[in-house]
Amino acid sequence: MNLPSLRIGEGWDTHQLVTGRPLVLGGITIPHTHGLLGHSDADALAHAITDALLGAASLGDIGKLFPDTAAEFKGADSMVLLAQAYRRVREAGWQLVNVDSTIIAQGPKMAPHIPAMRARLAEVLGVDVDQVNVKAKTAEKMGPVGEGRAIEARAVCLLAGGNA
Repeated sequence: MNLPSLRIGEGWDTHQLVTGRPLVLGGITIPHTHGLLGHSDADALAHAITDALLGAASLGDIGKLFPDTAAEFKGADSMVLLAQAYRRVREAGWQLVNVDSTIIAQGPKMAPHIPAMRARLAEVLGVDVDQVNVKAKTAEKMGPVGEGRAIEARAVCLLAGGNA
């Protein structure tokens, strides 16, 4: 039997919520009193998706490609990093079939922003919006996320192709 070449990748990220920073998730700035702390714009959703893509293609992870010790990535737009990572995935012969992601946050409410996140992520990846899913959950007031001190994101992706 000749099976298609498929790869699954998984990504996860979390960042602390702090005052004085914008809250950026999925490339969208969300009105909130706190933002995510990080070396780049700290877009946890974009970082989780980036890790899923890189992992599926066996290209390492976001920290290897864009180290937080490098000054050039200080304040970086995570959509630019996502686009660069996916370019490497494509150069390795892989194409995105789909990505499914989840934001875990006690607040603010994510549902009103999900369509814009999906559209922005699809635009950056050069795929149809139907290939990108974003869901949101709370942590039921448990742990740092549930206490409103952090936001977490998880992502899985399916790639097809590959250079044999």
